[in-house]
Amino acid sequence: MKSLKNSSDVQLQKGFDHLTVARFMVSDVQAARSETTASQIAAMMLEGFGAVPIVDPTQRLIGIVTEHDLLASLEKNQKWGEVSARDIMTPNPYSVRPDTDLATLLHVLQVSNLIHVPVVVAEEKLVGIVARRDILRAYLNYWVESR
Repeated sequence: MKSLKNSSDVQLQKGFDHLTVARFMVSDVQAARSETTASQIAAMMLEGFGAVPIVDPTQRLIGIVTEHDLLASLEKNQKWGEVSARDIMTPNPYSVRPDTDLATLLHVLQVSNLIHVPVVVAEEKLVGIVARRDILRAYLNYWVESR
């Protein structure tokens, strides 16, 4: 059985698509350096996101370590205290800018099967991170604010 959307729901979705990443990204992102151990990164994930961006000394994004990367290292029997972010990170990860619109972000997440995407500005300087759950939260808040 198909349900019909009312016109206010259609308008809401159209307006929501034009929001930018800046509106719902997390700015207080925990980042690590390439020499940070996998055990330290795992501890950071338990306190925050399921992904930790890896930056150089100038805060330029150089990689990301996800829960998937940590699980893969376990599967290889690597000892997290002896493995660094450099060894397990995904280098040159997808990233978005604060002014990226939601439609583009949704496309990046879906096509690339990503859960988290770092947010960068000029020279790839890390300024935040956005996750699927942030979009869900933003949509619910936008829906409430728009009613």
